Amino acid sequence: MRYIPITQADKAAMLRDIGVSSTEELFAANIPADVRLPRPLNLPPALTEMEILTHVRDLTKANADLTEYTCFLGGGAYDHYIPSAVDTFLSRGEFLTAYTPYQPEISQGVLQVIYEYQSMVCELTGMDLSNASMYDGASAMAEAAGMVVAQTGRKKVVIAASVHPNFRRVVKTYMHGIGVEVIEAPLDHCELDLNKLEALITDEVAGFIVQQPNFLGHVEQVRAIEQMVHAKGGLYVVCADPISLALLEAPGNYGADIVVAEGQSLGNAPSFGGPYLGMMATREKFARRIPGRIVGGTVDTRGQRSFVLTLQAREQHIRREKATSNICSNQALNALAATVYLTLVGKEGLREVACLCAQKAHYAAAQIARLPGYKIACKSAFFKEFTVNCPQPVDQINRQLLGKRILGGIPSSVDYPHLNNAMTIAVTEKRTKAEIDALVAALGEVK
Repeated sequence: MRYIPITQADKAAMLRDIGVSSTEELFAANIPADVRLPRPLNLPPALTEMEILTHVRDLTKANADLTEYTCFLGGGAYDHYIPSAVDTFLSRGEFLTAYTPYQPEISQGVLQVIYEYQSMVCELTGMDLSNASMYDGASAMAEAAGMVVAQTGRKKVVIAASVHPNFRRVVKTYMHGIGVEVIEAPLDHCELDLNKLEALITDEVAGFIVQQPNFLGHVEQVRAIEQMVHAKGGLYVVCADPISLALLEAPGNYGADIVVAEGQSLGNAPSFGGPYLGMMATREKFARRIPGRIVGGTVDTRGQRSFVLTLQAREQHIRREKATSNICSNQALNALAATVYLTLVGKEGLREVACLCAQKAHYAAAQIARLPGYKIACKSAFFKEFTVNCPQPVDQINRQLLGKRILGGIPSSVDYPHLNNAMTIAVTEKRTKAEIDALVAALGEVK
């Protein structure tokens, strides 16, 4: 009875007050008989709560999860360590159930958290201002493409082929709707071909988008790219790995106009693909172009520091033709997770996480390179991901790794056929030496 909201007597009383004798009579006037199910639903007998919980637990055992499998998958979703305190903060009712803080007088806590998030994003990226998050990294990148088009009035965008393939597809979808041509800059193996890129960057191009490190894990020549883009009056968009920014130079320091990122690695679980966190930061002069919303600091009528929503150039706030974006929500809870994570680890802790990722990834690459038939695909620098040419098809290798409870790398050759049997492997600070050695041993046993 605990799951049934009304009794049969309640149901009969409601039908009597409506003036019908049965549920079938209630539906007869509006729902044709040929679309109604003439029999009871084919459901198993009812279970008690204890029986249901046992049944659900049995069902979940059919899924492979990261508590039982060692993960070397990456490509935008990473198995980083999440401090226990993150979930504690997320589960607080005032955060978990909060909606857009339109009324600042009763939303100071939420507004302050968002303000702190924006401040941390600016520190990481070296930019002047940040919005209060987007849906995910792909939508943030697509919105950035829209920003450069609106700012320059040009109708072409160039994007590196080394950018995440899914991100590129989302950018193309967004740009198709507004009649913007998207041109892909080709690779020289695992990095951009700078000679071919220079020919593509013309004074008709609104902006250029690069990922640093790129989808294959390797570091791009971002300073040389910046000179090419700005020499033609275009805007420079950089998609960064936020963890990497504790080691690599902030994009703002090498001339980026807009920085976007997938923020999942900051305190958000992989969660089988979402929800995630789209980060976006830009120069102050582009404040009126940035989508979403910005929380600003001010003082109230008593002279006390307070926080308010400042810029909200979204469709429900202004006329549609004046809106910068049709994104009408954000990922505030995911942004809170990132804020708590960054607060807990601090600057030195984040640098330690980044160093561990880099050191362990380089150890793994060195060990794998010693295996017969395996070769690191590129000699350029990498952070926590690297691409390996394999002696067997990657799908076949990954199937054998699964049998050893190891989630292997991404089959890179699907989107980069020239790499031939290539796997992109991600190594985070969570991977132990024993786990890396187990991967290397398993790869060596592949037949």
